[in-house]
Amino acid sequence: MDMLLLLQALVMGIVEGITEFLPISSTGHLILTAELLNFWTKEKRDVFEVAIQLGAILSVCYEYRGRIFSVLQGMVQKNDKSWLFAVNVLVAFLPAAILGFFTIHFLKEHLFNGVTVACALIIGGFVILWAERRPHTVTVQEVDDMRIRDALKVGLAQCLALVPGTSRSGATIIGGLLFGLSRKAAAEFSFFLAIPTMFAATLYDVMKNRDAFVAADFPVFAVGFVVSFVSALLVIRALMRFITRHDFTVFAWYRIVFGALILATWYFNIIPWSA
Repeated sequence: MDMLLLLQALVMGIVEGITEFLPISSTGHLILTAELLNFWTKEKRDVFEVAIQLGAILSVCYEYRGRIFSVLQGMVQKNDKSWLFAVNVLVAFLPAAILGFFTIHFLKEHLFNGVTVACALIIGGFVILWAERRPHTVTVQEVDDMRIRDALKVGLAQCLALVPGTSRSGATIIGGLLFGLSRKAAAEFSFFLAIPTMFAATLYDVMKNRDAFVAADFPVFAVGFVVSFVSALLVIRALMRFITRHDFTVFAWYRIVFGALILATWYFNIIPWSA
């Protein structure tokens, strides 16, 4: 097995795990990292990214396994609060799922490139700064307090994340804040919403690229999967501690500076990012 390829898989797994649940765009960072490392062929890379995204989403399932089991148990017992929670997740999931199904080929062909990612990072950074500086009135303190219309609004915000560099977690968390959710409720609902969203995306990509799975590539997939799971788990726990004392301004400035750096290196031909 090519040790360089395993090392690249390790880096990609770390990038996925760190960025998936922070409002800085995991897809954008994976696109940039893969271009920088010249990682695998496009077909192989697409399948690999599915595997490491699955590792990240399983970290959420593990971290909130008690809550997930409680909701499932409550649904069996016909508990109204559990059913409302499940319906809220489903309602928030549907807009991006439907829109993505019809537009994903166009988006991947025209927008999945370094320059688009950089522009989306910068624009998203300024949106976060604006959102953090406006008055924030909390009407939903806990996830269980959400109504169906709250979930729908967050789901519509998630549609913005179809553009690489926007960030799924960023769109849902900042959208949640704008719609009256507390920081804790917005972050937690973003985590729960990631479960059906990413499982659906994973299933779609697996079916589409199933012919690209080769047994000899298993070590590369295993490294990326495990590293993504562990790093994502650490980030989830750190983020929940972080938001109890801080806002998201630091992530906004990171997006703006990093995006500007990508554009500068592209403009001056220092790094040939795709455009």
